[in-house]
Amino acid sequence: MSKEIIIDKEKAGLSEGKVEQSILFESGNEVAAYAAAQINYHIMGYYPISPSTEVAQFLDGMKARGQHDIKLIAADGEHGSAGICYGAATGGGRVFNATSANGFLYMLEQLPVQSGTRMPMVLNLVNRSVSGPLNIHGDHSDLYFALNIGWPILMARDPQVVYDMNIMAIKLAEDPEVRLPVIVSYDGYFTSHQKRRLQVIKDSNEVRKFVGEVPTEFPHALDRDNPVTIGAYMNEPDTINNRYQQSQAMYNAEKVFERISKEFAELTGREYPILDQYGMEDAEVAVFLLNSATEVAKGVVDKLRAKGIKAGVISPNILRPFPQKQLAEALKNVKAITVGDRGDSYGAHGGNMSMEVKAALHTYGNSETKVITRIFGLGGKDFYADEAEQFFQLAIDAVEAGKVEVPFDYFGHTPGNPELAPKRRIEPLKKEDLRTGLISVTPNEETGELKVKIPPLRALTKKPKRISSGHGACPGCGIFSGLETFFKGIEGDIVTLFHTGCAMIVTTGYPYSSHKATYIHNLFQNGAATLSGLVEMFHERQRRGEFKALGLSDDFTFVMVTGDGGMDIGMGPAIGAALRNHKMIIVEYDNEGYMNTGSQLSYSTPLGHMTSTSGVGPYQAGKAFHHKDTAQIMASTNIPYVFTGSEAYPQDLVKKGAKAQWYANNVGLVYGKILIACPLNWKSNETLGQTIVDAAVNSCFFPLYEVEKGVTTITYNPEDKNKRIELTEWLKYMGKTKHLLKEENKALVAEFEKEVERRWNQLKAKHESPYL
Repeated sequence: MSKEIIIDKEKAGLSEGKVEQSILFESGNEVAAYAAAQINYHIMGYYPISPSTEVAQFLDGMKARGQHDIKLIAADGEHGSAGICYGAATGGGRVFNATSANGFLYMLEQLPVQSGTRMPMVLNLVNRSVSGPLNIHGDHSDLYFALNIGWPILMARDPQVVYDMNIMAIKLAEDPEVRLPVIVSYDGYFTSHQKRRLQVIKDSNEVRKFVGEVPTEFPHALDRDNPVTIGAYMNEPDTINNRYQQSQAMYNAEKVFERISKEFAELTGREYPILDQYGMEDAEVAVFLLNSATEVAKGVVDKLRAKGIKAGVISPNILRPFPQKQLAEALKNVKAITVGDRGDSYGAHGGNMSMEVKAALHTYGNSETKVITRIFGLGGKDFYADEAEQFFQLAIDAVEAGKVEVPFDYFGHTPGNPELAPKRRIEPLKKEDLRTGLISVTPNEETGELKVKIPPLRALTKKPKRISSGHGACPGCGIFSGLETFFKGIEGDIVTLFHTGCAMIVTTGYPYSSHKATYIHNLFQNGAATLSGLVEMFHERQRRGEFKALGLSDDFTFVMVTGDGGMDIGMGPAIGAALRNHKMIIVEYDNEGYMNTGSQLSYSTPLGHMTSTSGVGPYQAGKAFHHKDTAQIMASTNIPYVFTGSEAYPQDLVKKGAKAQWYANNVGLVYGKILIACPLNWKSNETLGQTIVDAAVNSCFFPLYEVEKGVTTITYNPEDKNKRIELTEWLKYMGKTKHLLKEENKALVAEFEKEVERRWNQLKAKHESPYL
């Protein structure tokens, strides 16, 4: 966190309350973490997704410095993080989380369970566009999915409000009249990353005093003298009663929030009424907006009022329960209002907010106020003052015309121009260039063992790259050199599916693509399932003779590319695809972290390595647990072929690529893991990538081997070559591991070395025996 700023509060117009406050210059994500640390939650289950990732990062950095006692649990995906939070909540303590967009949708199934069983917690929903297509910037398409899950929703339009709402949220969640999990919603990048001057309560004890002690009257799973059944199966009459009680608790949240807001105002000088109203006391035209866009419109109100136009802007501080009565009262004299929705309810002739504003007016007998709906700001599209002025003008025009000419439309979209239609810039690869005839894979008729023949690598240099140059990868990134080396072993056409990750992001920035063959994207967790569906469609259409009838090629190899932690959140579907044994290849580029979101720990991050969520400080020395061996996990599914590879050993990798293609086309699923360098997040010299991955192999951290029909073969043994090196010889190349070379971390390195040695000896035993 920033240092406290010394400033004249009276001149700056800052608030005064009962407690001493510090002035900071921070972003929304930073102060969400700061508030959580002051409350000192028991548990945070989380999974990184932009733009909410920073909340966990900041908390981890504070944890390393000993600034809070929160147990941070990195989940295998957002569904898992929601499960961790729910499980922790059943234990009676305080629980915290942060997420965005598709991550929120992935955990969605779990969230009504939490509210339906009345387990309090706080979730920061850092609003972001829901894909597809993939977009990481801010709109409210994720927030609108939250409207029906039974969680009260507090709205935060700037970083100050993010801090304040986070403190009030846990008090609201734990109130006996509410006892529900609560969402704090704020705009991704507009609020999450932009720094603002704000005030925070200086003494954390004052925060905890305001929040109060953890409630003891709620039943929980850790009281052995009072066992409880949580989430019982309910028949029809019981369920409706349960829902009625939950509904009553939701409506109670409104009056409880009002009470808490007044208490908070006494404490800090900042009060949050149910509705944030600006210029609404005599407004004749108004605009309804959520969160950060509201602040843009307030300046326009001043401008219009200077011209004699009675304009106002209105925005709820609490979205669930929806402040229907208060809104109807605020609009009773308004002649026309433009509702800006940063998300569409497709097919409903308006977004969710416009539907709810209309419902509020109708419920309270107002048929006079004209409502104009505009969908705006999708995908993080900026909203400027002149555009807010156009929103007001729509309302003014409706008043003057006595009717709404266009009740519903999008705002800020651009008409298509046929001259700007995307054009092919990369010609498709020629079949004859992809089948060199220099690589052959022949099974032995008696043993079934594959005999693989590959030429000298220089003979394959004329084989075209499957991904063009011109992508946006960082200098020294090992993804594409590693993948292209692997692809050299594959003959003919391929169809690739890429998980979200660096390899996907840097090659497909619309309207351009670096891919020379068909490419598909799907989310982390579902890539293997998606490609297996495509594979089976291919084989079924091939069986029916449809490709030949249409004169199309029916000669494809299907490859899923994963990395950046994709084999954490995507492990379940990958195992499912393996057990079904679809004819496809899954190849993982292992960069030891979630690099495309800023280097958070993944389960493939080794012990002790520093990431943005496994920080280094007096109270923490990097990642606290060992790395995940995905190759061995996938080998245990009994698929026909598993391999590991490295661009530092290109002939080995090309040969394995050829084998992978044969097995994928003739037998079933193949899994491969390639260690690749990430200089940016490994904090290493960008010219040393191949040197570093070579050292990883020679230290036996990343052994090269294959598992063919259940039989393990080490394909490169550094001990036989007299090239084995100490683990520290590999660690010395990377800035993310420099702390491990210090004397105080000697025991941690010894533990790391012991595990590497155990896995290496186990692999050698498997190499010696076909039955292991």
